[in-house]
Amino acid sequence: MIKTINIEEQLAAITEYWSPVIVGELNGQTVKLAKLLGEFVWHKHEAEDEMFYVLSGILKIEFRDNTLTLYPNEFTVIPRGVEHKPIAEKDVSVMLFEPTTTLNTGDKVNELTKRNLKKI
Repeated sequence: MIKTINIEEQLAAITEYWSPVIVGELNGQTVKLAKLLGEFVWHKHEAEDEMFYVLSGILKIEFRDNTLTLYPNEFTVIPRGVEHKPIAEKDVSVMLFEPTTTLNTGDKVNELTKRNLKKI
């Protein structure tokens, strides 16, 4: 069934940080919404590129040699194999575009790893 997704409503329903929710799927890709706060883990995705689109807040993404800062309505694509660490000093809401196979913690498996994401 074709439906409309209201991003604000879906974000309001998310209560856990660093726990993406799938809001759409297309061509082997997932569209995810997430709320972020604090520091994530250093990780990389060996086989997948990852796109971060900032909806609200300021997201910093650390790389081993520099830091990228994203503001609302900005996005970046992290190429496969590039180690990175997202940081949200205050609440950040993002939309992620990535292949269905992408694990949120990439090559690191720990307490932040989410394997069976909620689908809306």
